[in-house]
Amino acid sequence: MKAGSLIRAAYGGYAWVTLLVIVIPTCAMLAITPGVSRRRRVARGAARLFFAAIGSPVRVEGSAALPHYPCVVVANHASYLDGIILTAALPADFTYLIKQEMARVPIAGFVLRRLGSAFVDRRNHRDRHRSARTMVELASQGTALGFFPEGTFDAVPGLKPFQLGAFSAAARAKLPVIPVVIHGARQKLPAGSFLAAPGPLRVRICEPVVGCREELSARLLLAATRRAMLAHLDEPDLDPAAAYSPE
Repeated sequence: MKAGSLIRAAYGGYAWVTLLVIVIPTCAMLAITPGVSRRRRVARGAARLFFAAIGSPVRVEGSAALPHYPCVVVANHASYLDGIILTAALPADFTYLIKQEMARVPIAGFVLRRLGSAFVDRRNHRDRHRSARTMVELASQGTALGFFPEGTFDAVPGLKPFQLGAFSAAARAKLPVIPVVIHGARQKLPAGSFLAAPGPLRVRICEPVVGCREELSARLLLAATRRAMLAHLDEPDLDPAAAYSPE
């Protein structure tokens, strides 16, 4: 076995052991801690501890997303680590839209439910509309929302086409969109890999994208947000057909 493979195997095994050591007491705390806000602070502390323990503390750059700043955060999606990375990097009071399949994953489903995540079945047209209405209601109430608008990820580097839901919620609630770019997650735990690799993690929080109040359309927000993310993302645009011309 080559030296690089040995290092990855040793580091990946250590990362798994570290994750289990942190997740087990965290789940116990989430089970008994009252209030979603308190549980989210517990999860944020656990996420930051995990990355620090494996030598990859998440470095946050750019504008600060304030804890009670009503906004919609959208981030690129490249790894199963992305949700934990955002939990570590952002303030605790964010509600995330998660694909329905994650609710059935052992441990992860329990954690996500205890953190007040919103689940959506992207294959079910009726469920997507119901979730969209819920997101608009939450956004209108000043809840900070977090989305991965690509909806999924794979081994191919690049920013995939965006779904419109996050931007519709922001436009209807007249909230700014904050683009967030995650660096290093694809290299650290790429799709199809079981073992994490050593490497830094960095999160760039871009300036808020706010449309003119007279024309705060979802597509305008989507286009501006995508441009902002691509300006900081060292991966190609995988949706060249969408010049995102405003309607």
